Amino acid sequence: MSRTATRLTLLPMLAWSALVARPRRRAVRPRRILIAHQLLLGDTLMLAGLLAKLRQNHPDAEIVMICPPATLPLFSARPYGVIALPYAERDAASLRALWRQRGFDLAIVPAENRMAWLARALGARHIVGFAGDDKGYKNWLVDERRPWPGTPTALVETFAQLADGAEPGHFSPEQWPLAEARPFEAPTGRYAVLHLGASTKLKRWDSAHWRALADSLAAQGITPVWSAGAKELELVTAADMDGNYVSYAGRLDLLQMAHLLRGATLLISPDTGIAHLGRVVNVPTVVLFGPGSALLCGPGEFWRDAPYVAVTADIECRDQRILFRRRIEWVRRCGRGFGTGPGQCPRARCMEALTLESVQTAYLRLLITQP
Repeated sequence: MSRTATRLTLLPMLAWSALVARPRRRAVRPRRILIAHQLLLGDTLMLAGLLAKLRQNHPDAEIVMICPPATLPLFSARPYGVIALPYAERDAASLRALWRQRGFDLAIVPAENRMAWLARALGARHIVGFAGDDKGYKNWLVDERRPWPGTPTALVETFAQLADGAEPGHFSPEQWPLAEARPFEAPTGRYAVLHLGASTKLKRWDSAHWRALADSLAAQGITPVWSAGAKELELVTAADMDGNYVSYAGRLDLLQMAHLLRGATLLISPDTGIAHLGRVVNVPTVVLFGPGSALLCGPGEFWRDAPYVAVTADIECRDQRILFRRRIEWVRRCGRGFGTGPGQCPRARCMEALTLESVQTAYLRLLITQP
């Protein structure tokens, strides 16, 4: 189904809200709170600080978060007591299901302000988002537009600024329980998950480096296992042509992957959703940053205690200042696509700058500090 059909379904809901759910001042003690977004896995997990802050300051409130269906399993055990509901912008049926949940005192839209239209349609009486979204009509229904931080700040702290009240304490793994996963054969003993996949070729590391990294871990008595998406099997083949190590690429769902990581000694991954999942399950994690920003995607204060090391290199073309369609002067990242056309990058120079030695040093540093 097209987005147009979903938007047509949204219109009568907006008409209802115009008559019944008229905007009002932000409630001091909201009874029902909505978080509306369509973020991908990594950015969704960056909402953890916001969820923790809302629960700390509104212990009796019902907190509902809508998110893409793919990320829903990670919330099935209700971390922070949050009720997660699926919403796909091309699925009008998921919108009709949300309609049955309508009626919120407060809604927060942490990224694109177009989600404010959905929040108002679901009866949100006060909507908070960030200022500066690039198209004016997206902002019409945002009642309170807060400025993006003026100084470098990790996303996990930035999102939390949309909520009032005392800042939450540091993350503890007990705050994020996992539901039981479908059975799968997990490794025994000490093992390291090497996740090769990423959303773009510009985040992929050299296969020869991965192979050498796996061999070095095996030499230390840590069994390496491969991970990648179902459409990225060739990455594992290139790194392990002889099939020396077990591969979970394309074999696990997201909840199974979380359990695999929770039992691991180590995770090494490019800057992608799986790397952020490593923080949630508290596995020692080394993240390889190419086009992305190690500061934006870093642990901040909230994940300060997480066993985590970022490996990055200064490179002049990580120079773009746009994030979530906003221009933010202190941001330094690269959102270019892979290719030779205008505005594209033909080669992952930022990933090439990450040496095998730098990654080995990072994981040894982590292992030394672990009990």
